[in-house]
Amino acid sequence: MLFVPARGSSLRFFIDTNILVSASLFPSGKVAYVLSHILETHTLVLCSYSLSECRTVFDRKFPDKKHVLATFLEETDFELYETPANIVFNDFPYIRDEKDLPILASAILAEVDILLTGDKDFQEI
Repeated sequence: MLFVPARGSSLRFFIDTNILVSASLFPSGKVAYVLSHILETHTLVLCSYSLSECRTVFDRKFPDKKHVLATFLEETDFELYETPANIVFNDFPYIRDEKDLPILASAILAEVDILLTGDKDFQEI
């Protein structure tokens, strides 16, 4: 089923870490293009867990490109949702990879309309 918002209405989009990494590293890529469109007419929501996870990915895999992430975050308008410190697994829909639970919980608790991710573990939810 495809959800089509009423004309002029703004949606709240939550993006996962993999989308954030891809959009910041490849500003001319498809993911960055989609994110740019979202930013034009909708609200982008990021969570503290995803930002922390993204910085960890850059530290480990792209240490020479950390400035790219910093610039991307400085230039991107987003709403920050603080991921809860204690998340009870049974309070949320089942997700195979427990490391994805903070993302899922944050998206639900932030009451976003759409969760955009490339992670296949979210397909079952």
